[in-house]
Amino acid sequence: MMNIRPMVVEDVPAVLALERETFSQPWDEEILRSEAVAANRVYLVVEDSEGTINGYGGLFLNGDEAHIVTLATSLRGRGLGTRLMLGLVEAGLEHGARHLTLEVRASNRTAQELYRKFGMAPVGIRKEYYTDEDALVMWAPDVAMPEYRARLDEIRRSLR
Repeated sequence: MMNIRPMVVEDVPAVLALERETFSQPWDEEILRSEAVAANRVYLVVEDSEGTINGYGGLFLNGDEAHIVTLATSLRGRGLGTRLMLGLVEAGLEHGARHLTLEVRASNRTAQELYRKFGMAPVGIRKEYYTDEDALVMWAPDVAMPEYRARLDEIRRSLR
């Protein structure tokens, strides 16, 4: 059984290990600690019944926009990314977000498909966003509308 909960500073060592396992340019411990307690940030972790953290995600709230800043899972194909993304979107909505945005590696088709499931569409390219690659900017407008909430309900049903 997987549980999604807010990230706390005590989770940083496990999240740091996940960062290093998942990303070619991982955040360091200092950044993770500051992000875990920063205002206008929401970070979630997914842990198994033994307390092992198998994923985490975060967003930055800026006015009516929720900017997804990271999403990482160690177990592929089990719906963890979808569950984390759903939790982040719901957290954004709870904080008044009306739009979602993020940057994703141009080559990361798997992540792009996940974000498309949540109604996000490509709107531009950030050249050299990563030291070794461009980023695709994705955007979902009007996420507070009933139509978007119906999409979230459908995603939620698909996870059962």
